Amino acid sequence: MDLINFRVGQKTISLKILDILLTERFEDNLTSLPNDNKSFIGVKDYMETPTPIFDLGLILNKQSTQASNQLLSNLFNEWEEKQYQWFNALENSINQNQIFNQSDDIQQSNFTKWYSNFKTENEDLQAIIERFKTPYERLYERSNMIIQLVKQGAIKQALQELSHERSNSFMQLIRLFESAKEQIILDYKPIIIFTTKDGRTPHIGLLVDKVEDNISYQKENIKPLDKLTDIGFDIDPQTKSMMCGLIKLEGKHSVLIDPSAIFRPAHLAQQHAEETEGYGLF
Repeated sequence: MDLINFRVGQKTISLKILDILLTERFEDNLTSLPNDNKSFIGVKDYMETPTPIFDLGLILNKQSTQASNQLLSNLFNEWEEKQYQWFNALENSINQNQIFNQSDDIQQSNFTKWYSNFKTENEDLQAIIERFKTPYERLYERSNMIIQLVKQGAIKQALQELSHERSNSFMQLIRLFESAKEQIILDYKPIIIFTTKDGRTPHIGLLVDKVEDNISYQKENIKPLDKLTDIGFDIDPQTKSMMCGLIKLEGKHSVLIDPSAIFRPAHLAQQHAEETEGYGLF
C-alpha cells in the first residue's frame, strides 16, 4: 500500500496515493456556504466541480493550525513584553537608587521553565528556542552583578554595565523573539489535498500544514483504532469514522485517513453561496 504522509499540527496523517487527485497551495480564497460543521471551511471549484474543503486541524486537534500558530505568536509577544518590563524596572531601580523588587533568580524564572520544556516538530523554531538559554542566563548573571554595584554605591558603573548588556544580551533576546515569530509564519504553508472516490472526480479537499514523505506499508501492519487512545488521541465519533488505523513510523505514529468517510454536503450546489473577496461564484 503506497501512502503519503502529511503534517497537521503536531500530528502526522497518511492517505493512500490512490485517494489523492492533486495537492495545491492554500490561498485562503474559498467560497463560504452555510453549514453547521465547524471543520467545513468553504468550497473551491476544482475540475468544474464545487468541492467542499475541510480543515483537518479542526477535526484532529479541535483547533486550526493557523489559530494555534497565532496563539503561540501572541505568547512570544507576551514574553518579549515582560522582558522589556523587567529590563526597564532594573534600569529604573538603578537611576532611582532603589531596591530592585523583581526576581533576579533565573531558576525561578517562568520563562526559563517555559523554554526549557518547549517542544515542537518545527526544527528551525526548536533551534531558535534553544538559543534563548545563553543570552538569557548571561543577562540574569550580569543583572546580579549590576545590583551588587548599586548596593556598593557605584551607580555610574552599574549604568555603564547595564548599557553594555542592553546592546548585547538583551538585544540578542529581542532578536530571538522576533526570529521565533517570523519562523512561525514562514513554516506555515498550508495545502489542500483534493481527494477522490473514483480516481477521476474530486470528492472533498482537506486542509493540512505540509507534505512530509511517502511510504509503502503492508495492510497487516496497520494497527486497529483502539491503539489510538494509547498515544493521546481524544476521538469523537465523527473523527473516528474517518480513521482507518495507526501506522508506526520512525519515532512517531501516523493515522491512516479515509477521506470518503467525511460527508460531502448533498445540498452543496443548491445553497446560496457567500462570496469571499478572493473567489467568485462557479
